[in-house]
Amino acid sequence: MTTPQPPQPPHPPLAFPPAAPAPVPPATSPSGRGPGNRRTMVVGGVAAALVLLLVAGVAAGWWLTRDEDTAPYAGRPRVTDGAAGLSYAIPEGWESDGKKLIDAFTSSAGKRNAGGGGSTVFAGRAGAVPQPALQRQAERAARSNAEFFYPDGSSELEESRPTTVDGRPAHTVALRVSADKQGASIPGHLRLTIVSVDDSRSAFLLGVAQPGGPEENREVDRVMESASLDPR
Repeated sequence: MTTPQPPQPPHPPLAFPPAAPAPVPPATSPSGRGPGNRRTMVVGGVAAALVLLLVAGVAAGWWLTRDEDTAPYAGRPRVTDGAAGLSYAIPEGWESDGKKLIDAFTSSAGKRNAGGGGSTVFAGRAGAVPQPALQRQAERAARSNAEFFYPDGSSELEESRPTTVDGRPAHTVALRVSADKQGASIPGHLRLTIVSVDDSRSAFLLGVAQPGGPEENREVDRVMESASLDPR
């Protein structure tokens, strides 16, 4: 006798942390070493690794449009992510990434710095998050992602505040993060915003700058501030 299975929610819960990227096979390692630990993956270019988007999972459902309103980066191309239900502008020098993403994300855009590292903003979707729980969920998700991407580093809360996206309740959290590279602390910046899209689902944006100087941090923040809901 087959036991009936309970109905599945239409959207996955918010990932804490996101699904791990696929490991690099030993034969592809430039140094000739094996896959190594997570420090090898993260330190010395965590954002570059994010920009390259180690592939696994579903294809991103997004395309570019133009932004003509007064939001940050007005007039710049926008990534319209129908899967997440969000749209966000990208500044000059940034590129949207058409590669497959890990399961936690549905679109991304970013840039690589000439001296190494870079900046990336990811979008994704999740299950419903009621407004009273937005702060707790956003802070939890931000810390979890910081631990995932900086397993040997540290994080410190810089900001946690309610906001709105197209009139829908949201909460944004910023962390000062650091990566440990050969005994040196490399500063970074992580921001996460969760939006209660409707009573059945939420969406999020995750931004990372590494190294995170004032200009890089501000650029990531403005990309996230440009977010709007996709009406479709």
